Amino acid sequence: MIIDFFLDVFSANRGNDAIIWRDRTYSYGWMEEAFRGWMRRLEEEATAPNSVVSLEADCSPMAVALMLALIERGCIIVPMTDSVEAKKTEFREIAEVEGIIHVDRKDNASFTKLPNQATHELLVSLKQIRHPGLVLFSSGSTGKNKAALHDLVPLLEKFKARRHARRTISFLLFDHIGGVNTLFYTLSNAGCVIVVEDRSPDGVCAAIEKHKAQLLPTSPTFIHLLLLSEAYKRYDLSTLELVTYGTEVMPESTLKRFHLLFPNVCLLQTYGLSEVGILRSQSKSSDSLWVKVGGEGFETRVVDGLLEIKAKSAMLGYLNAASPFTEDGWFNTGDAVEVDGEYLRILGRKSEMINVGGEKVYPAEVESVIQLMDGVLDVTISSEPNPITGHIVKARVKVSTGESLNDFRKRMRIFCKDKLPRFTIPQKVVLVDRETYGNRFKKMRRES
Repeated sequence: MIIDFFLDVFSANRGNDAIIWRDRTYSYGWMEEAFRGWMRRLEEEATAPNSVVSLEADCSPMAVALMLALIERGCIIVPMTDSVEAKKTEFREIAEVEGIIHVDRKDNASFTKLPNQATHELLVSLKQIRHPGLVLFSSGSTGKNKAALHDLVPLLEKFKARRHARRTISFLLFDHIGGVNTLFYTLSNAGCVIVVEDRSPDGVCAAIEKHKAQLLPTSPTFIHLLLLSEAYKRYDLSTLELVTYGTEVMPESTLKRFHLLFPNVCLLQTYGLSEVGILRSQSKSSDSLWVKVGGEGFETRVVDGLLEIKAKSAMLGYLNAASPFTEDGWFNTGDAVEVDGEYLRILGRKSEMINVGGEKVYPAEVESVIQLMDGVLDVTISSEPNPITGHIVKARVKVSTGESLNDFRKRMRIFCKDKLPRFTIPQKVVLVDRETYGNRFKKMRRES
């Protein structure tokens, strides 16, 4: 069986908590029975082995058991949460979906067969070797959504090694590589997945307190919001042992402030991409942005200042774009890095780097400083063309002070004067009344 290592864990831990959803606990014994029930249901519904199925659901006990059954049946799964509702039709077409399984908010499933047959060469090749697959769409924060197709057999391999069992908040979404990684890691190690539907700082802190969570995998943007909200003062977070962060560059000011408030919580920077999976990582310290990445099945190298990765778990390719791999199998991440021995510091995407008269500006470095200003709720740095310097630095800022644009601009320039090089201080400032991050709690640098 493809997922026998999961079933071994389920069988050995039948009485232990597997998933907490809407404050109800589901045991590993329940998960095992639900999986076997879904195997029978897929047979009854004539869901063909190796067919391309869109699993349209948010993380729930039934959806998780169903995903495992689809993997065992060899299906190519296209997970889609409510966060991509407006793009579901487009995503189904790109992935050449042959059937839809929708799990509603009451955890009931409905099946829809489509008159399609997958013809993309990558899908056909995966069907021919009878391996289950996974299609993940990039967030599209700086461009179009790309559909990465994975062979699940090598992607699942790393979860066979037993590691820590922790009660884990399921913060990252079900259709995101980080969310999939959290789910598989937790269940393969007999941990407990705590599903949060309210992903606000108060909602997450309440779940940590109520269900005694030990691990919170999240994003730098959410950590910043947590600090701003001061929700951590309203709840008992004493069970929290580890916070992992990834998906975007962490502003140094946010990291240091969180570490100061939670000196006993280990902070770990993670690194992963839809195209290669999640690498093992080790931060130099909880308040350091320097990190080692790699681990078994991964190789890394830096070419012209950009990180490249070779991975056994790398995707087969994109369904709607050219292959990004070099001839010798390396994936250019597009992430600019500094190197210090075995450690890397991730500066940001090369595509997001701002060239001001030949000088490089990385958005996170500027955001880190402006976030320290009183009354700044949110700031996102991007570029704007300029006939003299090529580009200028632009800041979209949400403030709580009620001050005018001119007053804020003057205050910002004075504040930044001795903290940032002159060319990195935003030349254009726009005050906004809504957040500049998406539903994945990641900065959106392209304006919609």
